[in-house]
Amino acid sequence: MRPYAALLAVGAVLVGAAVLIGGSGAGVGGALAVIAQTAAVALLRPAMAAPQPVFMSRWLGGMGIRALTLGVLLVAGATHGDRVALLPAALGYLGVLLPLLFTETRFLR
Repeated sequence: MRPYAALLAVGAVLVGAAVLIGGSGAGVGGALAVIAQTAAVALLRPAMAAPQPVFMSRWLGGMGIRALTLGVLLVAGATHGDRVALLPAALGYLGVLLPLLFTETRFLR
């Protein structure tokens, strides 16, 4: 439970920074990025010591979760542009997800 709490804490700080820089749209994108990264880590973590085919299938599933979440964000921004600004939301998503990806190995221990 501790790695997930640390992931959520770092994600909350990054979402706060995204809101300060890009506004509420960036906050929506950042929050979706934290949700996607947490789901991907939860999927991969049990398979860290598993055989390579199992590990790779879980890793690919995590990448699929991230891509699917980005797709949902882009569709929501394109169809509901009055509520979610597309560019700030996408930049907020990437601005939060990329630092979380770089620190992913710390959360997988």
